[in-house]
Amino acid sequence: IMTFTKWNFTMSVLGIVIYVADIAADIWVTSNYFCEGQYSLGILTLVFRLLSSIIVQIFSYEWFKDDCGSPDPGKLNWIFLLHFLHGGIFTRYWFALKDGYQAAFKQNSSGDKLTGGPASIIHKRAIDAVTDISMLRVFKTFLETSPQLILQIYILMEHDKAAFSQYASIITSFSSISWSTLDYQISLRKSVPDKNQFSGVPPKLIYLLYKLFTLISWILSIALVTLLNIISSIFLLIFLWTLGFSWTLKQHTTFCTSKRMEFLYRTVVGIILIFTFFNVKGEKTKMYISSYYATHVLVTLGIMCVCLFWKTSVTEQLYFTFVSITIVLTLGLGIICLIVYYMVFHPAIYFKQESASDKVDGLAGEREKEISRIRNFIME
Repeated sequence: IMTFTKWNFTMSVLGIVIYVADIAADIWVTSNYFCEGQYSLGILTLVFRLLSSIIVQIFSYEWFKDDCGSPDPGKLNWIFLLHFLHGGIFTRYWFALKDGYQAAFKQNSSGDKLTGGPASIIHKRAIDAVTDISMLRVFKTFLETSPQLILQIYILMEHDKAAFSQYASIITSFSSISWSTLDYQISLRKSVPDKNQFSGVPPKLIYLLYKLFTLISWILSIALVTLLNIISSIFLLIFLWTLGFSWTLKQHTTFCTSKRMEFLYRTVVGIILIFTFFNVKGEKTKMYISSYYATHVLVTLGIMCVCLFWKTSVTEQLYFTFVSITIVLTLGLGIICLIVYYMVFHPAIYFKQESASDKVDGLAGEREKEISRIRNFIME
């Protein structure tokens, strides 16, 4: 049953507050770099922010066009202008909050939830709007936050000193990336009626820890390679992106309605796959995810071996020991959480729906196949 609750509305309000705070933090960090004369770091931060924002605006605008069908040209021009001014997310939050408020506070008809009446439509619109925002936020996270996080850790280890705010920023960034993937998973499953809902504290907590630990281990590993040799780090990232992009091509994804947007989508997915697993077909992922994280383990161990045998001034620093232990420990914990999640807490195992509910949701799912742009892939 697709129901947009008061809790969902509250989370949407919190989401836009966090989004604004993130923009303010980026401006603050960039201004500090420029004030300290670190122009290259300031420019890099701006480039990450601007490129991610441009890509997010492009996807958001194209989705608006797809959803509107044959929209009024005047309305479409206004939407284009808002996205050109990088206000696409704010536009989407406006529609999400408007429909969400209507669904959560104004609709009071339990019978309409399954009938396809006005209440059902407004709930679905609100859920779809929040799901689109969640996916755009995932794009933004891996296009901007992840590269910036590697840069922050590199600067921290390079100078071997940092203010408390830098440590707090790194911890917040790791948490933000992990939370965005969890939020996307929850929103996506909620938007597809024939999927088991991703609800309950234990599954969410284990999933969050699995993402958090594997991301910490992997991003620290990349930062370590960057510290040893920047060129090697760039080649590693390009190689990993090539593998991810090639896999996405092989999957013959049909996420977008145009070839150019599909190419951009596959490019973005390739970047996401550098950092974490992302299922693009909604098919069983056991083989793919096993191969993906087996590769991560091998590459991480390879990086650690190179660091141990490649004696430099970096390996003699005290922080190197701490970083190395953290990489190995978080990698092990992340893989353990991953196994526990799939064996015990995956929605298909942890939650058993009643057969009658399955029939209703199955019919709703058939209707969703025709109209939901993200119907054909559930992220794990």
